[in-house]
Amino acid sequence: MSTEANSPTRSLTRTEAEHRAAHLTVTRYDVELDLAASEETFASRTAIRFTSDAVRTFVDVKPRVLHRATLDGAPLDVADLSEGRLALELPAGEHELVVEATMGFRNDGEGLHRSVDPADGLAYIYGMSFMDAAPSIFACFDQPDLKAPYSFTVTAPADWLVVGNGPARDTTTLAGGAEGAVKRWQIGPTPPLATYFVTLVAGPYHVVREEHDGIALSLSARRSLAEVLDREADELFTLTKQSFDELHRLFGVRYPFGDYHQAFVPEFNAGAMENPGCITIRDALLFESVSTRADRSFRAALIAHEMAHQWFGNLVTPRWWDDLWLNESFAEYMGYRVTAEATAYDDAWLHQSYARRTWGLIADSRPTTHPVAGNAAPDALSALQNFDGISYARGSNVLRQLAVRIGDEAFLAGLREHFAAHRFGNATMHDLFGRWERAAGVDLGDFTRDWLLTPGPDTLRLDRAAGVVRRTSPAAYPAQRRHQIEVAVHRDGGWQREPLVLDADETPYDAGEAPVLLDATESTWAISPPDTVTMAALPALAPVMEDPQLRAAMWNNVRMALFAGEVSPAAVAELLVAAPPVEDTADGVRSALPWVLATVLPMAPEGTTARFHTAVRAAAHAAAPGSEIQLSAFRATVLSSTDADALTRWAAGADLPTGITADVDLRWKALRRLAEIGATDADALDAALDAAPSATAKVQHARAVASLPTREAKEFAWARALGEVSVPNHEIDAAGHGLWRPDQRELTAPYAAAYFDRLDDLVAAHQGWVQGVVVAAFFPLTHVDADTLARARAALERDLPGAVRRRLADQTDELERRLGVLQRWAD
Repeated sequence: MSTEANSPTRSLTRTEAEHRAAHLTVTRYDVELDLAASEETFASRTAIRFTSDAVRTFVDVKPRVLHRATLDGAPLDVADLSEGRLALELPAGEHELVVEATMGFRNDGEGLHRSVDPADGLAYIYGMSFMDAAPSIFACFDQPDLKAPYSFTVTAPADWLVVGNGPARDTTTLAGGAEGAVKRWQIGPTPPLATYFVTLVAGPYHVVREEHDGIALSLSARRSLAEVLDREADELFTLTKQSFDELHRLFGVRYPFGDYHQAFVPEFNAGAMENPGCITIRDALLFESVSTRADRSFRAALIAHEMAHQWFGNLVTPRWWDDLWLNESFAEYMGYRVTAEATAYDDAWLHQSYARRTWGLIADSRPTTHPVAGNAAPDALSALQNFDGISYARGSNVLRQLAVRIGDEAFLAGLREHFAAHRFGNATMHDLFGRWERAAGVDLGDFTRDWLLTPGPDTLRLDRAAGVVRRTSPAAYPAQRRHQIEVAVHRDGGWQREPLVLDADETPYDAGEAPVLLDATESTWAISPPDTVTMAALPALAPVMEDPQLRAAMWNNVRMALFAGEVSPAAVAELLVAAPPVEDTADGVRSALPWVLATVLPMAPEGTTARFHTAVRAAAHAAAPGSEIQLSAFRATVLSSTDADALTRWAAGADLPTGITADVDLRWKALRRLAEIGATDADALDAALDAAPSATAKVQHARAVASLPTREAKEFAWARALGEVSVPNHEIDAAGHGLWRPDQRELTAPYAAAYFDRLDDLVAAHQGWVQGVVVAAFFPLTHVDADTLARARAALERDLPGAVRRRLADQTDELERRLGVLQRWAD
């Protein structure tokens, strides 16, 4: 007998996890997967060996079809499967549970994700078990504190590479399978692993191998990216080796998981995942197109981040999701620290300022803010909502402050004791902070209360008339934080730095009439808006500001001041025209240029876009050919242009400035801009994709088509929102961002209304990570008006899943803030 799984699944609660952990001890998983039989599904057989008390509980399994299950050889009724759970009535003792199922491949970046490379038609698979996707691959007790060793037997096409959490051995070649001969691979047994970082990478991947300090290193990517991987391998291996050496030195503990494979995989939701022994990384980070030092610095920090996780997260794992923040905060801090101290990217903290700081400060300023630590996390999916700029950017800033406060020697000594005490086990935040307190001989209670358990950033403001710097915390979250900062003051023709300690609500500081930038080195966690005197002076001072860290602090202060409504869009526009932020040469969603295009220009006075275009075009012309500043400025030139003829030539790789390379990134930026101004059509964009198909081009094509000022283009995007057209995760996100154009509001008005009318349909069409992506990307943020805001607030009164509510609340807050800025500065 078998049963099809049609009911929705239920998220594991903390209470349920504590109950299972109190009564079960898992000793081993043996998993068999057949990946060769079908393009839609795969066979999964799991044998779990465990001991238990006499207890009623359940195993997690999310199949297409559950064929059979046995407990100690006796059959279970598979019809009892409900909400991704199969009930178990356990006597005390040792047990073997065997579950056989047909599972479905997914295309949303979770579970066992299968994608087909448009460049050559080859299929690739990778596993993403975080946060609760493991049961869609194999049956398991899916919680972080029931760790166990794993062994895998994998059947796959004979020409595939198979990699997992342990060394993989191809043992048998067999006839058969949908495509001919198949191989059988054995993986493991592994050290004890939590379910959420069990993975598998399988497909006709191109692989490169090396060895360092007794550790086998390897890299893999799709065959269509083989040339790119070969080109990048030397830098990637060098970064990996340097990071291993530094982490071994800092932690005093050898890497504990055998081989170290880094798989660059397609359509990955996040940047990377720290699966022990088999890191999965979004393959856009191989850089098919021209990359900048900022791009590479981000990648270097990401590599070090995932390596730090091998100790913090993998060797010692949180007991429950409420402590998972510490994994990310710690890896974020160590990733940038190791990158800055042990690799060629000694300016990593500068790039972190642009890429991460405002992300965290904005998240911490929303109504949905939460403590860095101590979040209730009543179930697994609610915990996922707290993986944001607070957990990463604020948490890492707090740990950086802590290392300074207690001293690096005590900081590292506490870590080493923590790793030794909980090796291959689980621990809590209190376990770690107890080690730090003993190592440093201090009480960290006040520090923990103010910096980790109290949400919301302080605001530091210069009050010239009173001659003080005022420190205020959010009214809802009072705190007494001590800020040790540097102040940059422009005197005698240059910027001078002065130390300042703020340990009261008012601290004397006399700046006279000199321009001032507070927290010039971004050493603390606070919003520091420029006052009116400074803001008026910056258009003249910024073009000759030579200190790159000061420029980063300036832009972050201005960005947060606009977010808070404390400076006008017109004032920001003047600064953009005088000194466009092209020194931020990264091209990520949190970088300066996307903020200018999506946030500032739509609110700025009429004519600002044309003035900004003139400024960045001049910056590109003045920059040295082939320099990163030239590339950054020219990207901004393309994305702000209204010259259809020039854009058409640039898309074709013609008439480019000396030093600018025609590549897939530049081509699709020009095509996207042509679409936004209505100077191309869907047929031309389809032809461009057909002429040079690639995964990157498909995503860019989706955004470009959705950006066209036609009803058909908006229907193209809307069909992806509703799941009427099934496409991978990043294409959905791109279509959502393309749909909304501030100069197309009349065209998109029906979709702004439909977003709220059909919100339930949008939610039901997707699951997991992508559910949140759809809610955010398709929110009508360009409709900055009272009616849209009222409808958004009304939608928040409905019964919504946690991921949906969080994204909807954040987008509603952003809409309300933009409307408030426009109303405040209307005159």
